[in-house]
Amino acid sequence: MKKINILKNSRDFDRIIKNNRPYKYMDYIIYIERDTNDVYKFGLSVGKKIGNAVRRNKVKRQLKAIIDEKDYQNNFNCIIIVSKGINMRSFEEMKKNLICSLENLNLTK
Repeated sequence: MKKINILKNSRDFDRIIKNNRPYKYMDYIIYIERDTNDVYKFGLSVGKKIGNAVRRNKVKRQLKAIIDEKDYQNNFNCIIIVSKGINMRSFEEMKKNLICSLENLNLTK
């Protein structure tokens, strides 16, 4: 993912989570904020229940690789929170579930 497409500020995370309804699908909780910017942004949250730092970083790298494969519409901010069940999924299952959830939310082109 390019740096321009990443959310990092905790203020942005708090605002999006507070003001929007969650969409739950399998091991993901997704918050969408429609915006007027000309770019889309993703924020990833992987909690300590997933595992140690090595495991959490691996999950984040895998999610970024999955997100990079698709083209997205502009004008939205998205936060993806990963739940504990992700440890039992293979990369292919993670990919299928995340792409399905993003397509159900009409974020892909």
